[in-house]
Amino acid sequence: MFKTVVTLFRGSVAAASEELEDRTALLILDQQMRDAAAAVERSKRTLALAIAQDQQEARKLEATVARIADLEMRAVAALDGDREDLANDAAEAIAGLEADRDAALTARALFATEIARLKRHVASAQARITELDRGRRVARASEAVRSLRRSGIEAARPNESTLPEAESTLRRLRERQMEAQAADDALVELDAATGPLATAEKLAEQGFGPRLKTTADDVLARLKSKSMLTG
Repeated sequence: MFKTVVTLFRGSVAAASEELEDRTALLILDQQMRDAAAAVERSKRTLALAIAQDQQEARKLEATVARIADLEMRAVAALDGDREDLANDAAEAIAGLEADRDAALTARALFATEIARLKRHVASAQARITELDRGRRVARASEAVRSLRRSGIEAARPNESTLPEAESTLRRLRERQMEAQAADDALVELDAATGPLATAEKLAEQGFGPRLKTTADDVLARLKSKSMLTG
């Protein structure tokens, strides 16, 4: 008799523990999904900011290119008029503008990479949240069926949805979520690594290959060449 009471007690404790665990798991899942949705919204805002900054760099680049073309035309005219002093001033200004132009081109390339990454991230996250929401509905339905069974009320179609199936679905979703996050982290690390432009610049500074940044001497030599061709 004593062993029977002990067994009944242990069974009651196990059932209560299982019920609490299941109920808590759904609450945790709800909060995780709210956190994930908030993270997606933050990613969307970051994406919008990146797009706006890229558009700003595009406008700066367009204005800089126009100013370079105008100054080059004026510098060539100055050389034709034997005013090399004015042409040299123009060359200095053009060299600075070309450095701004190259910086804008680099910035736009970086923005393009980040925008593409963020778009993929947002689309993937939204799809995963949608899939998680489906799994959550299945889990809630399964828990409702189990509650009915425990209270002695059989559902009309009790075998259509079960908690083990829901748990398996959510487990697969969590695994895919971890894989996607690992891929995102790897992409961020790859973006932060030294790129080919930086490597080429370092080699040029050591005398291996042409310089990447235009100097005033380079611009003046180019303008003199144009002047000779038009003279």
